[in-house]
Amino acid sequence: MIDHLDYISDLGINAIYFTPIFEATTNHKYDTEDYLRVDRHFGDEDTVKRLVELCHARGIRVLLDAVFNHSGKTFAPFVDVQKNGEQSKYKDWFHVHEYPLDVKDGIPTYETFGFEAHMPKLNTENAEVKAYLLEVAEYWIKEVGADGWRLDVADEVDDAFWRDFRRVVKAANPDAYILGEVWNESSAWLQGDQFDASMNYPFTDAVNAFFVKNTMHAEQFANSIGRQLSRYPLQASEVAFNLLDSHDTPRLLTLCEGDQRKMKLAALFQFSYMGAPCIYYGDEIGMDGEHDPGCRKCMEWDEAKQDRELLDFYQKLISLRHAHPALRAEGTVRFLQARPDGSQLVFERQNEEERILVLFNRSEETAIVELEAGDEEWTELFGGNHRTAKEDGVLAIELPAYGYAVLSTAVSQN
Repeated sequence: MIDHLDYISDLGINAIYFTPIFEATTNHKYDTEDYLRVDRHFGDEDTVKRLVELCHARGIRVLLDAVFNHSGKTFAPFVDVQKNGEQSKYKDWFHVHEYPLDVKDGIPTYETFGFEAHMPKLNTENAEVKAYLLEVAEYWIKEVGADGWRLDVADEVDDAFWRDFRRVVKAANPDAYILGEVWNESSAWLQGDQFDASMNYPFTDAVNAFFVKNTMHAEQFANSIGRQLSRYPLQASEVAFNLLDSHDTPRLLTLCEGDQRKMKLAALFQFSYMGAPCIYYGDEIGMDGEHDPGCRKCMEWDEAKQDRELLDFYQKLISLRHAHPALRAEGTVRFLQARPDGSQLVFERQNEEERILVLFNRSEETAIVELEAGDEEWTELFGGNHRTAKEDGVLAIELPAYGYAVLSTAVSQN
């Protein structure tokens, strides 16, 4: 990553979320052996400090992955329980049903993440466990300069722990971003006392259902997004972690069955909607892959093997978002056209200076979208594959199959 920060900067990225970097035995590193040591495959603490410093110099923030629901089987306290059983001073660090620790008929005699014997569940209600993990959380913020934490399996951890976690992390850095992994509706964690945001999989599901899988029509999609906005505090929606794929799902291009037209529509909505859009590494250069391990293949750094046209699309899309505050948190969201059984979608982002229309045609057929436009003069910001006409205050935009357009006008200050 240090060697490729020019690529990250040129793409327009201003934050990187890393999956676990701490000592562990597996490839995925979600079975932590030592929470205070960087895995030898990645470097050491000085390497991470250098990475953070170089990222900060470029205006890039760094988010680390906290695996506090469970540890690894080689975590020293668990090793002690395996060795000493009920006599171990760490026996209450875990949820043990029967000694000695064993796996019977495929089921561990202790609680785990899933039924994975190498990932024993931590007892985060235990005072010693809590103190240890909070020390870890503070250490990487204070000593290394990390800008926040993504919290693995967050909905299976004690709520009181997360409230203490927030107090410790925000004391270390008030601007730290606290992101919980919750796959469903997550308003219970977004009331201001636990997380700043959750991994917004309901958003993922809705976007992919409409733009990618064609299992939802325009009105259903608008209603789905509207429900999400109604359930969360505005502050949470403004910083929501909006993703279209991840290390736990098939890649976006694979979901699109290789059709980049669908992929571009989904990405355009993601980057023109409020929240923090996240690109899963390599999507921007055409990487594909089914579920793990297919979706977790190594990043392709060889430019000759990258889809440079798709990369250019993402660069322009990110640049558009950076250039227009109305597309970010300060802009309101309003759907202007989302019809029952419809394949066309129009929504509006607006702040005090600018009104932006984003139009989509998720159809194999050319479509004409008509909108009341008044006397405003509209400027094309993004698209280029459509035709626009205006007559008697009506704006008519002809969108080709899977076409899109982004138009802007200034807001009158009268």
